Amino acid sequence: MKTAKRSASKDSRPAKGGAGVAADLPTATALKLWVVLARSHDALVEVLKADIERHDLTLAEFAVMEALYHKGPQLLGEIQKRILVSSGGMTFLVDRLAKRGLAERRACPADRRARYAALTKKGEKLMRSIFPEHAAVIQGAMTGLKQSEQRELTALLKTLGKEAARLAAATPACKAALAEQE
Repeated sequence: MKTAKRSASKDSRPAKGGAGVAADLPTATALKLWVVLARSHDALVEVLKADIERHDLTLAEFAVMEALYHKGPQLLGEIQKRILVSSGGMTFLVDRLAKRGLAERRACPADRRARYAALTKKGEKLMRSIFPEHAAVIQGAMTGLKQSEQRELTALLKTLGKEAARLAAATPACKAALAEQE
């Protein structure tokens, strides 16, 4: 009886240094997962950032170039959604790449207000030379997991992301933002 009481009170105590956070198992598990995901992401970003910066590019500039390299010319709004930057950020990034001769803007024949971004020949040449090595760096950064574990984690994270997106879309702030885009 003494043991049962002890474990019951242990489960209801706040986490170390916590200020009253419920320490029930589902909550504690979710909080731990969030911390592990965030730390893993940060560590991987540092590896990729170091690789990309060797080529005098920022992560965001590389993301724009990579999108254009793999998908071809795209509307600025499409790239913006793909790499998750603001419209002002997208304009800034394309301007910086254009100044360096790596990307250019092109008119959209169907809509005079819209603009495409595309890699220049210089930008394509740079991506052809650095992307295979960058892909190898990513592969190396993932070697903490076996290939089967990487596939399993990919599927699990897709499921997690879809549910999080569904919950986010149901929030009033998200509904308002989506309505503004339409």
